[in-house]
Amino acid sequence: MNEKKGILIVVSGFSGSGKGTIMNQLLKKYPDTYALSISATTRSPRPGEAHGKEYFFLSEKEFKDMIEGNALLEYAQYVNHYYGTPKSYVQQQLEQGKDVILEIEIQGALKVKKANPDTLLLFITPPSAEELKQRLTGRGTEEESVINSRLSRAWQEAQGVEDYDYLVVNDDLDKCVAKVHGIIQNEHARVTRNHILIEKIRAELKCFAKGE
Repeated sequence: MNEKKGILIVVSGFSGSGKGTIMNQLLKKYPDTYALSISATTRSPRPGEAHGKEYFFLSEKEFKDMIEGNALLEYAQYVNHYYGTPKSYVQQQLEQGKDVILEIEIQGALKVKKANPDTLLLFITPPSAEELKQRLTGRGTEEESVINSRLSRAWQEAQGVEDYDYLVVNDDLDKCVAKVHGIIQNEHARVTRNHILIEKIRAELKCFAKGE
């Protein structure tokens, strides 16, 4: 077992905030530090997708068995398909010392935090609503009605930002990636995450205590 256990991180953000790009940059720059959680799903693989890489592709029975067995950190159903985060894969990566990143929406993030209070919650946002709209429009891949729907959803999501530990503004990608990396690594120094080391030092210092 790795002496340094990893931290579980949930990253959320508005559609168009750039959270996916940030996660990809973190994994590219620090491949030995981070692991991106792989979700399980009941939908069929798309061309180019492989089991255990993009998703763990399961039958509905297999997925429901995982629900019954409390084997998921969180799960939800979208458009007749289930999506969820397997506990075993996340735990394996954490024990190996990797900081594991989950990119999920607010409701799922809060479920994970409730079950695992040590989870670090990060919310990514552009510097303004106008910038968010420009980014969504600039993609050139969606109709105006879809963009308006995403903006409406962003307003709803903004109501839950206070439940997160950190708010990170994605104005400059490189600076944002550095900031996110810094926040995560600083978390390793929190006293609440270092009980074992503290007790070890106390035990070693006991012989110097007065009267010993």
